Amino acid sequence: MRHTARRSVARAADGALAQFQSFRLGRRMVYLRRELALKAPAIVEVLGRLGAAKGGGNRMSGVPLKLDDGTELFARLNRRGGLIAYLSKDLYFGLSSRPLRELAVATEARQRGIPVVEPIGAMVEWVAPIIYRSIFLTRPLSGMNLWEFLRLDDDPFVRAHIVEQARGAIDTMHRLGLFHADLNLHNLFVTKSRESLAVVILDLDKARLLAGPLPQSMRERNLARLQRSVRKLDPGGHYLDSHALELLTAL
Repeated sequence: MRHTARRSVARAADGALAQFQSFRLGRRMVYLRRELALKAPAIVEVLGRLGAAKGGGNRMSGVPLKLDDGTELFARLNRRGGLIAYLSKDLYFGLSSRPLRELAVATEARQRGIPVVEPIGAMVEWVAPIIYRSIFLTRPLSGMNLWEFLRLDDDPFVRAHIVEQARGAIDTMHRLGLFHADLNLHNLFVTKSRESLAVVILDLDKARLLAGPLPQSMRERNLARLQRSVRKLDPGGHYLDSHALELLTAL
């Protein structure tokens, strides 16, 4: 039964990739939503100029882009963290690329109703047969990550509302079968939704989809990872007091 569930999730993810068109340009493979296929040359040209650009976000890897026709995109230059970053900041190893898998997972997650940023494409540059660097593309969002928001907004009522929204996004993610693996305050994004604020989940490059709700053990792992992020960034509880931390990270 478990193998059947895995196969059904894999088929759903593969079906999600049918919404994208692929292009080979030398050592580069580009994947774009089909409605953007005609803009592929312009998008590739803009991406090719990024090089080692410094952007925003946790690893200075997020870069907003704008085409000559006014189309706006957001590029995440996939960069490594931790100790391995001292050896290689942007090179990855594998027979298949993580961005392609993330496209499939993020697209299927959105179809299920999980509040994740909308994926629109990726570019993978193969440096050698099993070595690549990559860029992930999404629709741009206006706003800031949850850590930035907590430090900038000192209204306790607004903070409490956003913490509730963040926990609601996490609960929806768990209920609909998404395991994030790297849930932290930088991967929860506060953005405007109609006349209010909403929280969207970012960076699914290590995420997994299950056929049903996450079991308790996987929920605990997600929330424990988020709690470690809070304690690392806000050890004194200046921005998230014990009540807010309990609401955000308790099982």
